[in-house]
Amino acid sequence: MNNLMKHLTQPLQVNMDGEKRKPPLKITIFGREEYTKNYERFFSEAPFCETKTSLVLKELDGCGLLVLPGGGDITPAFFGEADHGSRNIDTELDILQFEALEHCIGLRIPVLGICKGMQVINVAFGGTLVQDLPTAYLHEYQNGDQYHATRITPGCPLSAVFGTNMTVNSAHHQGIRLPGKDLVPVQWCTLDNCVEAVMHKSLPVWGFQWHPERLDGINASNLLLQILGFEDILDM
Repeated sequence: MNNLMKHLTQPLQVNMDGEKRKPPLKITIFGREEYTKNYERFFSEAPFCETKTSLVLKELDGCGLLVLPGGGDITPAFFGEADHGSRNIDTELDILQFEALEHCIGLRIPVLGICKGMQVINVAFGGTLVQDLPTAYLHEYQNGDQYHATRITPGCPLSAVFGTNMTVNSAHHQGIRLPGKDLVPVQWCTLDNCVEAVMHKSLPVWGFQWHPERLDGINASNLLLQILGFEDILDM
């Protein structure tokens, strides 16, 4: 039984008014606390969700969704390269996030990687990165996020929510070169074909290169949880 089904089959909780409801979906953001407030706020807006930031592996056992947030760049040695333009490297955090991803995959806990988090997923599955995109000027943070059009694979879960064309926000200068094993790109920038989203063929693992936690105009927290398969919880 996967982690989502375990959650859905838990006994109903009874509140002080006698109402029965499912226990909250626990979301763990695996990053340094000083950089995760936007992610906590974003996911806390989703009904029946509780969020926290942690870097402790054993605290993941009871969570329903692991979020690998954005941040600096991954240590290039992890994908077999010397440093050719990587920035703000935090090797200790890289190791902890790789361990968290492996831990959650083993327990079938769904995983969502955002920006650097998507790159962590890609490298963990054997993929590689372009350390400094020749078209970085289209994507990197410049006094704020940049915005550009993307195309989405018709029929994938992402297209069911956003359609096949979507404008996203970017704040990165690296991108996927070679997708990791069984990771399927499902979204690309229309200007340079930079991969903007991936999903695993069989595991509940997603990666977004863009930043849903600060994308205006949509109820992104609910939509993301629907993509990841938690719509039954949101409807309760």
